[in-house]
Amino acid sequence: MAQLALIFAIVGLGYSDPINEAGMMVAAAILVAFFSATQDIIIDAYRREDLPDEELGLGSSMYIYGYRMGMLLASGGGLIMADHMPFSMVYMIMAGCMLPGVLTTLLTPEPKVSIGTPQTMKEAAVHPLLEYFSRNNALWILAFILLYKIGDTMASAITTPFYLDIGFSKTEIGAVVKVFGTGATLVGALLGGIILLRLGINRSLWIFGVLQALSTACFAVLARIGDSVSVLSGVIAFENLSSGMGTAAFVAFMASITNKKFTATQYALLTSLIGIPRAVASSVTGFMATYIGWESFFIACALIAIPGMLLLLKFAPWNSDPAMEAEVI
Repeated sequence: MAQLALIFAIVGLGYSDPINEAGMMVAAAILVAFFSATQDIIIDAYRREDLPDEELGLGSSMYIYGYRMGMLLASGGGLIMADHMPFSMVYMIMAGCMLPGVLTTLLTPEPKVSIGTPQTMKEAAVHPLLEYFSRNNALWILAFILLYKIGDTMASAITTPFYLDIGFSKTEIGAVVKVFGTGATLVGALLGGIILLRLGINRSLWIFGVLQALSTACFAVLARIGDSVSVLSGVIAFENLSSGMGTAAFVAFMASITNKKFTATQYALLTSLIGIPRAVASSVTGFMATYIGWESFFIACALIAIPGMLLLLKFAPWNSDPAMEAEVI
């Protein structure tokens, strides 16, 4: 139902007139965002319920891979098509791209959950929160989710102004950062899933967290060197590769700590927290870069990752048995 509603919302957005039908366009955009988020939550819940714990990392990386490919094709492909046809037709094509997903949903069996599913609204909305916050490490885990990628988020929030300020052209930024960088992210997500399958979630969080911090610090090196396409390419490759791996581990971790009886509600709670550092911490990045300079700013973003890493000592120690990770958490 969410996918069908999303198709109609996309079509409605494409046929709305931003000048004469601004209200319709806003309503359609809100519906697209709502049903898109609903679909994401359902997919996350399905992945958690269908896959065993040891396969969550690889499953998460496949999800990120498909998500990134969709973003690349929709943004880049949509703009290219808009040069040759009306926007209404572009949105019709994008809505049509949803049909394989609908067909997949119809052919995919419902996962079997041995512990049952909520039967009332109270069990679906209230019990998941009560169950989560009754855990010993509940607040520590929420703090970790808020802090684990905060440095990476702050650094990436103003990278485009940074590239322009140190002398790169828009063409260089588009070619290296957007196209080449997206490819590195896809490779990182796939590689991260493979490593997760071998090392487990806990150790992967440690390794990928360190790599994320180091890749953020590399931007300070780029700030010192300046306009060098080769250095930019190296930094972007490292940053997107480590970010892809870190995101795969992060998503797998959040899935692993949800109760299979309440996957949708608990995962929605955890993923909604990711947006807080993006909105709050990113709002001060411009002021920081202005007053302390680019080099100091990126070094600070790298150091901000330390509290999130230290929280791993609480519930994801390096020497924990991968087979026992769910019990530790």
